[in-house]
Amino acid sequence: MYNKILVPLDGSARAEDILPHVVELASKYQSTVILMRVVEIKIGYDGAEFMSMAGGAELAMAIEKDKISTETYLNDIKSRLQAKGIETKIRVAFGPVVDAIILEAQQEKADLIAMASHGRTGAACVFYGCVATGVLHRVDRPLLIIRTQKAD
Repeated sequence: MYNKILVPLDGSARAEDILPHVVELASKYQSTVILMRVVEIKIGYDGAEFMSMAGGAELAMAIEKDKISTETYLNDIKSRLQAKGIETKIRVAFGPVVDAIILEAQQEKADLIAMASHGRTGAACVFYGCVATGVLHRVDRPLLIIRTQKAD
């Protein structure tokens, strides 16, 4: 039923609350799990100087550093899932989070997107952005969302 399960993570313990559900589904359906994290490139005034895409070396170094730390994080989770016999891949994407998740789901032909919601509503949702809500309103495939109760 679910050959490929895309699991977007943001590095928080809350986001990882989806993993026991993913392990259960992947074990049952012999699914491949694709762990993903989106690195948002922050470009703007940092109080001392303006960083731009043309700014070159500093921005490139910051992006590479984020990519390496993200790969390390995802590979740690990948190892834990593989120890349970689950085929697992990792993906690092750059750009707007919702767009990147939807694009990855399409490119990988994921049968399911499984993610945790931080449970923000109202002004907090508007201010911080609601990734789960954004994906829910734009996705063209099944979506499993669990709402977490942990504090950040």
